[in-house]
Amino acid sequence: MTSATVTSKGQITIPVHVRTQLGLATGDRLEFIFNEATGRYEVVPATRSVTALKGIIRKPAKPVSIEDMNTAIAKQGASAR
Repeated sequence: MTSATVTSKGQITIPVHVRTQLGLATGDRLEFIFNEATGRYEVVPATRSVTALKGIIRKPAKPVSIEDMNTAIAKQGASAR
């Protein structure tokens, strides 16, 4: 089993073979996901490409014009004051 030590600042160094298996490079981000079924956290790389986001929001029933968007933004801004 691989282990790491938490520093006083809450930091750890991920062992090289774990970084390699996860495909991590300097500057990459990790996500910590709580698995309710097991009661444990899962660590996964947050290295998805933008194309992975395609389809998560469905298309509007009718097209929205730039003018409609600007109007909605202005209304929201006015109500926030």
